[in-house]
Amino acid sequence: MPTTVHEFDWPDRVVIGTVGVPGQRTFYLQARDGKRLISVVLEKQQSAQLAEGIDEILDQLMTVDGNPFSVPANTPLELVDNDDLETVEEQFRTGVMSLGWDPTTAQIVIEAYPLPEEDEDDDGAAEDGTLGEGEEPDVPEMLLVRMPVGTARAFAKRTREVVGAGRPICVICGQPMDPDGHTCTLPEP
Repeated sequence: MPTTVHEFDWPDRVVIGTVGVPGQRTFYLQARDGKRLISVVLEKQQSAQLAEGIDEILDQLMTVDGNPFSVPANTPLELVDNDDLETVEEQFRTGVMSLGWDPTTAQIVIEAYPLPEEDEDDDGAAEDGTLGEGEEPDVPEMLLVRMPVGTARAFAKRTREVVGAGRPICVICGQPMDPDGHTCTLPEP
Protein backbone atom coordinates (compact mmCIF):
# COMPACT_ATOMS: atom_id res chain seq x y z
CA MET A 1 0.00 0.00 0.00
CA PRO A 2 1.47 3.40 -0.94
CA THR A 3 2.16 5.89 1.84
CA THR A 4 0.03 9.05 1.96
CA VAL A 5 2.44 11.95 2.39
CA HIS A 6 1.07 15.09 4.08
CA GLU A 7 3.65 17.44 2.54
CA PHE A 8 4.20 21.08 3.48
CA ASP A 9 7.02 22.58 1.39
CA TRP A 10 6.65 26.24 2.40
CA PRO A 11 4.04 26.18 5.17
CA ASP A 12 2.18 29.34 6.11
CA ARG A 13 2.53 28.20 9.72
CA VAL A 14 4.34 25.40 11.53
CA VAL A 15 4.37 25.25 15.35
CA ILE A 16 4.46 23.05 18.41
CA GLY A 17 1.61 23.72 20.81
CA THR A 18 -0.29 21.99 23.58
CA VAL A 19 -3.79 21.23 24.68
CA GLY A 20 -4.48 20.70 28.40
CA VAL A 21 -3.01 21.84 31.69
CA PRO A 22 0.60 21.27 32.80
CA GLY A 23 1.02 17.67 33.82
CA GLN A 24 -1.76 16.61 31.46
CA ARG A 25 -0.77 18.38 28.26
CA THR A 26 -0.83 16.82 24.83
CA PHE A 27 1.84 18.16 22.46
CA TYR A 28 1.02 18.75 18.80
CA LEU A 29 3.10 19.53 15.75
CA GLN A 30 0.76 21.58 13.59
CA ALA A 31 1.33 22.72 10.00
CA ARG A 32 -0.91 24.87 7.81
CA ASP A 33 -0.73 25.82 4.16
CA GLY A 34 -3.73 27.88 3.10
CA LYS A 35 -6.80 25.99 4.29
CA ARG A 36 -4.93 22.68 4.60
CA LEU A 37 -4.17 21.97 8.27
CA ILE A 38 -2.67 18.93 9.99
CA SER A 39 -1.96 18.16 13.65
CA VAL A 40 0.11 15.20 14.83
CA VAL A 41 0.73 14.24 18.45
CA LEU A 42 4.26 14.28 19.83
CA GLU A 43 5.67 13.40 23.21
CA LYS A 44 7.11 16.26 25.25
CA GLN A 45 10.59 14.75 24.91
CA GLN A 46 10.22 14.43 21.12
CA SER A 47 9.29 18.13 20.98
CA ALA A 48 12.32 19.11 23.05
CA GLN A 49 14.66 16.96 20.96
CA LEU A 50 13.23 18.41 17.75
CA ALA A 51 13.94 21.98 18.89
CA GLU A 52 17.44 21.02 20.04
CA GLY A 53 18.19 19.25 16.75
CA ILE A 54 16.98 22.19 14.66
CA ASP A 55 19.13 24.64 16.62
CA GLU A 56 22.17 22.34 16.27
CA ILE A 57 21.75 22.15 12.48
CA LEU A 58 21.24 25.92 12.18
CA ASP A 59 24.21 26.68 14.44
CA GLN A 60 26.44 24.40 12.33
CA LEU A 61 25.24 26.07 9.13
CA MET A 62 26.10 29.51 10.57
CA THR A 63 29.76 28.43 10.82
CA VAL A 64 30.03 27.88 7.05
CA ASP A 65 32.21 30.64 5.57
CA GLY A 66 30.11 33.68 4.78
CA ASN A 67 26.90 32.12 6.19
CA PRO A 68 25.68 31.38 2.62
CA PHE A 69 22.21 30.28 3.80
CA SER A 70 21.67 33.51 5.81
CA VAL A 71 20.95 31.56 8.99
CA PRO A 72 19.86 33.99 11.73
CA ALA A 73 21.54 33.72 15.13
CA ASN A 74 18.27 34.65 16.84
CA THR A 75 14.60 34.44 15.97
CA PRO A 76 13.62 37.20 13.53
CA LEU A 77 10.93 39.30 15.27
CA GLU A 78 8.59 39.15 12.26
CA LEU A 79 8.54 35.34 12.54
CA VAL A 80 7.63 35.11 16.25
CA ASP A 81 4.41 33.10 16.59
CA ASN A 82 2.83 33.05 20.05
CA ASP A 83 -0.70 32.30 18.88
CA ASP A 84 -2.62 29.27 20.11
CA LEU A 85 -2.99 26.15 18.01
CA GLU A 86 -5.69 26.29 15.39
CA THR A 87 -8.49 23.72 15.41
CA VAL A 88 -6.90 20.44 16.47
CA GLU A 89 -7.95 17.22 14.77
CA GLU A 90 -5.34 14.54 15.49
CA GLN A 91 -4.08 12.90 12.31
CA PHE A 92 -1.82 10.39 14.09
CA ARG A 93 0.48 9.84 17.07
CA THR A 94 4.11 10.22 16.10
CA GLY A 95 6.48 7.31 16.56
CA VAL A 96 9.65 7.66 14.49
CA MET A 97 10.84 11.11 13.45
CA SER A 98 13.74 12.28 11.33
CA LEU A 99 15.31 15.69 10.99
CA GLY A 100 17.55 16.88 8.19
CA TRP A 101 18.80 19.66 5.96
CA ASP A 102 18.07 20.06 2.26
CA PRO A 103 20.86 22.20 0.75
CA THR A 104 19.09 22.41 -2.62
CA THR A 105 16.20 24.41 -1.11
CA ALA A 106 18.02 25.69 2.02
CA GLN A 107 15.34 24.22 4.27
CA ILE A 108 15.12 22.18 7.46
CA VAL A 109 13.22 18.94 6.81
CA ILE A 110 11.06 17.17 9.42
CA GLU A 111 9.57 13.75 8.78
CA ALA A 112 7.08 12.28 11.25
CA TYR A 113 5.76 8.72 11.01
CA PRO A 114 2.85 7.30 13.03
CA LEU A 115 3.29 4.78 15.80
CA PRO A 116 2.93 1.32 14.32
CA GLU A 117 -0.42 -0.31 14.87
CA GLU A 118 -0.36 -3.39 17.07
CA ASP A 119 -1.22 -6.61 15.24
CA GLU A 120 -3.64 -8.88 17.09
CA ASP A 121 -1.44 -11.89 16.39
CA ASP A 122 1.75 -10.05 17.43
CA ASP A 123 3.93 -12.31 19.57
CA GLY A 124 5.15 -9.33 21.60
CA ALA A 125 8.68 -9.43 20.21
CA ALA A 126 10.15 -5.95 20.13
CA GLU A 127 11.84 -4.65 17.03
CA ASP A 128 14.53 -2.01 17.38
CA GLY A 129 12.66 0.38 15.06
CA THR A 130 15.79 1.49 13.21
CA LEU A 131 15.81 1.95 9.48
CA GLY A 132 18.53 1.09 7.02
CA GLU A 133 19.99 3.85 4.87
CA GLY A 134 17.48 4.98 2.26
CA GLU A 135 14.80 2.82 3.88
CA GLU A 136 11.46 4.24 4.98
CA PRO A 137 9.02 2.72 7.46
CA ASP A 138 6.12 0.77 5.96
CA VAL A 139 3.35 3.10 7.13
CA PRO A 140 0.04 4.27 5.69
CA GLU A 141 0.89 7.97 6.09
CA MET A 142 3.58 10.43 7.12
CA LEU A 143 4.08 14.15 7.65
CA LEU A 144 6.81 15.94 5.68
CA VAL A 145 7.51 19.58 6.56
CA ARG A 146 10.18 21.76 4.94
CA MET A 147 10.83 25.19 6.42
CA PRO A 148 13.30 27.97 5.67
CA VAL A 149 16.01 28.83 8.20
CA GLY A 150 14.27 31.85 9.78
CA THR A 151 11.04 29.92 10.27
CA ALA A 152 13.02 26.99 11.67
CA ARG A 153 14.77 29.26 14.20
CA ALA A 154 11.38 30.67 15.29
CA PHE A 155 9.91 27.15 15.47
CA ALA A 156 12.74 25.96 17.74
CA LYS A 157 12.43 28.98 20.05
CA ARG A 158 8.68 28.58 20.44
CA THR A 159 9.04 24.84 21.01
CA ARG A 160 11.57 25.37 23.82
CA GLU A 161 9.17 27.87 25.43
CA VAL A 162 6.19 25.50 25.15
CA VAL A 163 8.17 22.58 26.60
CA GLY A 164 9.48 24.79 29.43
CA ALA A 165 6.00 26.05 30.34
CA GLY A 166 5.13 22.82 32.14
CA ARG A 167 5.08 22.07 35.83
CA PRO A 168 7.83 23.59 37.99
CA ILE A 169 10.60 21.24 39.14
CA CYS A 170 11.09 20.52 42.85
CA VAL A 171 14.54 21.71 44.00
CA ILE A 172 14.74 18.81 46.48
CA CYS A 173 13.81 15.73 44.46
CA GLY A 174 14.01 17.06 40.89
CA GLN A 175 10.51 15.80 39.99
CA PRO A 176 7.68 17.91 38.54
CA MET A 177 5.39 19.49 41.14
CA ASP A 178 1.62 19.26 40.70
CA PRO A 179 -0.50 22.39 41.28
CA ASP A 180 -2.50 20.62 44.00
CA GLY A 181 0.59 19.79 46.07
CA HIS A 182 3.84 17.90 46.04
CA THR A 183 5.29 15.38 48.42
CA CYS A 184 8.85 14.32 47.95
CA THR A 185 11.46 12.42 49.82
CA LEU A 186 15.05 13.42 50.12
CA PRO A 187 17.40 11.16 48.23
CA GLU A 188 19.25 8.70 50.48
CA PRO A 189 22.88 9.72 51.23
